[in-house]
Amino acid sequence: MDVFDILDRLVAFPSVAGKSNGAIAGWIEAYLRQHGAKVTLLPGPEGDRSNLFATIGPADVPGYILSGHMDVVPAGEPQWSSPPFALRREGERLYGRGTTDMKGFLAAALAAVSKLAGLRLTKPVHFAFSYDEEIGCRGVPHLIARLPELCAKPLGVIVGEPSGMRAVRGHKGKAAARVTIRGRSGHSSRPDLGLNAIHAMADILTAAVSEAGRLTLGPFDATFEPAYSSLQAGVITGGQSVNIIPDSCALDLEARAIPGTDPAGLLAPVKARAEALAAKGFQVEWTPVSTYPALSLPQDATLAALLGKLTGETPLAAVSYGTEAGLYQAAGLDAIICGPGDIGRAHKPDEYILADELAACQRMIEALGARCAA
Repeated sequence: MDVFDILDRLVAFPSVAGKSNGAIAGWIEAYLRQHGAKVTLLPGPEGDRSNLFATIGPADVPGYILSGHMDVVPAGEPQWSSPPFALRREGERLYGRGTTDMKGFLAAALAAVSKLAGLRLTKPVHFAFSYDEEIGCRGVPHLIARLPELCAKPLGVIVGEPSGMRAVRGHKGKAAARVTIRGRSGHSSRPDLGLNAIHAMADILTAAVSEAGRLTLGPFDATFEPAYSSLQAGVITGGQSVNIIPDSCALDLEARAIPGTDPAGLLAPVKARAEALAAKGFQVEWTPVSTYPALSLPQDATLAALLGKLTGETPLAAVSYGTEAGLYQAAGLDAIICGPGDIGRAHKPDEYILADELAACQRMIEALGARCAA
């Protein structure tokens, strides 16, 4: 199978985050086994989702991990020009949910397997494919925890998120949380008998806006846009009717942190303001939704130099989106981003990847294999 056949098969699996991924993980497992790879499925605590780890070459020798996620975001937008889970090719463009984010990278990696398997690798090439990345990098921590029993400590991790095949050394960390306030309902003509949850949430929203403004004052890291950490309220829901005292209100928040700053810590002042509402009779629930650390690979890192040679371009300092790379680095492994496609095409109708981007990614992985055989 060539890279286009593989991508066609991968896109056909509607592997939306938060749902069972047994079909796509099973297909990839069978494909890799056919090419002689040692494959381990790693079920997550959810019971219906698994990470996948595979090795070509000697697992007891330090090598390189090719990291990607098998899940995609939903594709319910009505603007799709064709079924999102059926690959459609028009010239150089290949349309379908996940083509760029990030089944294109998975397809290129799998297409390179036959060549890698034919090499006498003295350093292994590993495949680490995770689940539920799109809802907060929930799967990969379980995979990372199992690495010591699966292989020698890797020399580096290449996370194939869409970067235009330009390696990237850094990204911000992120933490997201939901705060839910429960008050007491009643007729709006008697506000004295109720507890208005929306009014109470205004206090928390004010704290969030205040913290967002404070963060613009620094600290700064000029490699990012914007150069400071940020905080925002993204979704607020509550109430039934204008003449009913709302007894529930929920607010979704996120913080994005420059390296050296704990993203969850940026939400702490807002959490404290929320918890203070308990003294006024409200029930307050603070639920962490997701968190991952920032990535900051030094410019002179060996892995950065390697990717510069493999791609022919100097790695970029940073991007604005987040990836699983920060979690690998937090576990003590050098990590870098490099994959086909453009992040601007992801998470929208008619997502696509270019044929030459897939080819470039496959060449890069095959070149990595050649170095591991030298």
